[in-house]
Amino acid sequence: MIKITLVAGARPNFMKIAPIIHAIQKQIKNGAKLSFRLIHTGQHYDKKMSGDFFDQLNIPEPNVNLAAGGGTQAEQTAAVMIAFEKELEANRPDLVIVVGDVTSTLACSITAKKLCIDVAHVEGGIRSGDLTMPEEINRMVTDSISDLFFTTSEIANENLHKAGFAKEKIHYVGNTMIDTLLANRSKFQKPEGAVFEALEAKKYFVLTMHRPANVDQEGQLKAMINAIIEGSQGLPIIFPVHPRTAKSLENLGISHSNLHMVVPLGYLEFNYLVENAFAVITDSGGITEEASVMNVPCLTLRDNTERAETIHLGTNELVGTNPQNLAPFMEKLMKGKWKSYQGIPLWDGKTAERIVDKIMELYG
Repeated sequence: MIKITLVAGARPNFMKIAPIIHAIQKQIKNGAKLSFRLIHTGQHYDKKMSGDFFDQLNIPEPNVNLAAGGGTQAEQTAAVMIAFEKELEANRPDLVIVVGDVTSTLACSITAKKLCIDVAHVEGGIRSGDLTMPEEINRMVTDSISDLFFTTSEIANENLHKAGFAKEKIHYVGNTMIDTLLANRSKFQKPEGAVFEALEAKKYFVLTMHRPANVDQEGQLKAMINAIIEGSQGLPIIFPVHPRTAKSLENLGISHSNLHMVVPLGYLEFNYLVENAFAVITDSGGITEEASVMNVPCLTLRDNTERAETIHLGTNELVGTNPQNLAPFMEKLMKGKWKSYQGIPLWDGKTAERIVDKIMELYG
């Protein structure tokens, strides 16, 4: 029996883990000697992480919630490590699978390795080169002690090769986030509300901003929003707003007839909006992947990205964090001169199957 522990700490982690659960369940149904436990570290409290969320992704409720959210990053890391150590001692697996680059990814990797349990890092090897991002530290430390890397791109493979990791540890499988996207695309649903009913397909923008470089300094935030409004030529801008950002916007008195600030949306609703948008403006990494696969133009408000394949083969362009950089990108977009999705190898909806097949081969 191969015992696997799957770790998720934030909402995007569950989207990356959902297809792995489905692939394990499929193998169990076919008679494979596999078992798994799903651990939610509780790193992010999210009221949308209700039963509906797990229903939407068709995954079971976690076996345990470690409830390790809140506090500084150091406090959170410590809380996750203490709680996860107890979980592993009570239910020791053969392999711990961590995904992405959140605090829980780092904390659970360290905890497992100190108990001499193998760690597999899904999305291993991605790099932004920006050490001011906590996620970059999490990626580097997690990769430094992982036993297996399941990678999303040739760029990630090259990063790991350059860092000196053995080739037999690196398994290029694709992107589980895209597995989830493709599996659920037929189920996307229009959000409820007058603002959404009034939208015309391909005649509105979707905007997301959450990174400190864009939202923590009010002057910067105001200048960026104004630049986006100016470049949008009156098309509606749908902006699901984090409560912290909403407060800053309120303080700044920012409002405009075509800027619609809405509450954060569920997975199926948000991706419905992205799929039907004229373009997406974001500082998120994951959204650049989803927008690219759906062939929706994507403008990234960051100075670097850990997902360079979305620029080389996708629909993404790096605008930067300077609001003055935005205008030429918006002009290009409005003239219909944006690039199309070229296809990223192995982003085909079968990544999780490849991961589970490799685990069975190595641990069976």
